[in-house]
Amino acid sequence: MSGRPIIGITTMSDHDAAGLHAPRFSNNQSYSKAVMAAGGIPLLIPQVEDAESLRALYDVLDGLLIPGGVDINPRFFNAAAHPEVDLPDNGLDFVETTMLPWAIADDLPVFGICRGQQVLNVIMGGTLWQDIPSEYATVFDHRESYKRKIRDYLAHDVRIAPESRLHGIVGADRIWVNTSHHQAVRAVAPGLRATAWAPDELCEGLEAPDHAFLLSVQWHPEEMVRKHEWARRLFAALVDAARSRKASRVETEATIRALEGIAA
Repeated sequence: MSGRPIIGITTMSDHDAAGLHAPRFSNNQSYSKAVMAAGGIPLLIPQVEDAESLRALYDVLDGLLIPGGVDINPRFFNAAAHPEVDLPDNGLDFVETTMLPWAIADDLPVFGICRGQQVLNVIMGGTLWQDIPSEYATVFDHRESYKRKIRDYLAHDVRIAPESRLHGIVGADRIWVNTSHHQAVRAVAPGLRATAWAPDELCEGLEAPDHAFLLSVQWHPEEMVRKHEWARRLFAALVDAARSRKASRVETEATIRALEGIAA
């Protein structure tokens, strides 16, 4: 068995394959490349339509990465859809809202990015600003990197809570980040704490103090690993937590087999 941990990455449904015009499940290469560079094995999770099959996929994972993507359906936080909300990707919503509660209950290492932060907050009982430009008073354009079509464009700084796990990973009180979102955390969910903030006080980071590794950021570190050591550290922290989880599981399975041998 490989010592490298398997990191599940959820996928979107799209029709964007040039010239093929066929539906596919996919996500940006940068997520998988960042996981591989950190020593993990990325496993793209298709939009499985039943919980039993999805559980079989989940059971092979040592960690879970919830990436960016379209807006989560606001019904998951009991809100009517704002006019600017994306059309939902129902298959993606099903996969993530099914797997995340399992991961939280099992203390599986989880890292959320952009939409991933928003989904994590919603699943644990929080709410969202559905459209920052029309709902939140700010002079910042939180889609600036997206609009410039420069995925790693440093749009603003974020301040980081000094006693947080995030601070321990990145090793700084402030860092400059890219930004490509129009939604954000509104009410922080019970069990989570805010760990980073944009200059306009929008939440840019969350973590769960009572979990081994349950952490999220609102920006896109997967696009920044080539130039920024702190971004590489985020993926290294996920993979290290997943590696520890894998080692513990292997040890437990070996103990069970030994006990079964004695019993036989």
